[in-house]
Amino acid sequence: MNGKALKTRYSDQELVEFEALINEKLGKAKKELGFYITQLSDRADNPDSKSKGLDDGIGTAENERLSTLAVRLKKHIQHLENAKIRIQNKVYGICRVSGKLIAKPRLLAVPHATLSIEAKQAKSR
Repeated sequence: MNGKALKTRYSDQELVEFEALINEKLGKAKKELGFYITQLSDRADNPDSKSKGLDDGIGTAENERLSTLAVRLKKHIQHLENAKIRIQNKVYGICRVSGKLIAKPRLLAVPHATLSIEAKQAKSR
């Protein structure tokens, strides 16, 4: 070892940068979720969407698709909110399997990640 200590957590400045990224993604996700909820509500309230026959099957499929997207977005929002808690606790970016720092490029791509690439690959084997 060359005397340089291994970094065990991201700096406060880096955490601020990650939090800004997460807040941006949260804003977009919440806006998108609002859109899906509005679509579902409008479809439920619209008498024209309750037509009979073939259209009814198409409408049901579309409602299921919108519901699935809304559920996924809610889960994504929860993961982002949890990442913000990890930032506040200064444990953000630490792999929950290895305890090592998750690479910054991974966190920039998937800011709610809790596993390093290595841990994720090992888990999927």
